[in-house]
Amino acid sequence: MQDSPSRDTRIALDLVLTVRHDGHGEVVDDLIDLPRLDAWVRARPDTVPDAARFTADEPVLTAVREVRAAARALFARAVRPGEPSPADAARLLPVPEALRRLNAAAARTPTVPVLYWAGTGGPVARTEPAQGGRSDLAALLAQAVIAFLTGPDRQRLRACHAPRCVRYFLKEHPRQEWCKPSCGNRARVARHHERHKRTA
Repeated sequence: MQDSPSRDTRIALDLVLTVRHDGHGEVVDDLIDLPRLDAWVRARPDTVPDAARFTADEPVLTAVREVRAAARALFARAVRPGEPSPADAARLLPVPEALRRLNAAAARTPTVPVLYWAGTGGPVARTEPAQGGRSDLAALLAQAVIAFLTGPDRQRLRACHAPRCVRYFLKEHPRQEWCKPSCGNRARVARHHERHKRTA
């Protein structure tokens, strides 16, 4: 059994998974507009300080979507020699451009590690804006993606290749091939139909 993913890993995966299959044959974008970005942030209070009062504007939405595009391109590289998610395999940013965008976004907010130690739990360090700095959502997300890509969880990153799935996931056990059981079922059904077509 693997350790639970870190906060940065969860945020990075959550961001990338805002491109998803809707269950009806279409790939949808959960960050298509300002209200959806606001809702996404508010559902993740550990993503940014004061998430409950977060309100996006068009430049923030554009910056977050650029970080996501960079992250998906770098996730595709991280799963090599496996294939990337089919959702955007044909339109991934070139790796140098993805790196440039991610690093530029991460640099927009100077941050410092802040130590928390509550109750009987162990100490936890979180990256927060430096004194007097303002939270920048794209910067925080870019920093989380960088922390994930340079951390131990990256070795478990996989792209799900079940029919119509576009997700990346962390492999939890050696035999895991899909992001969730329903994807495994779809993949087995698709293989079964393909075998019968070839023998018919």
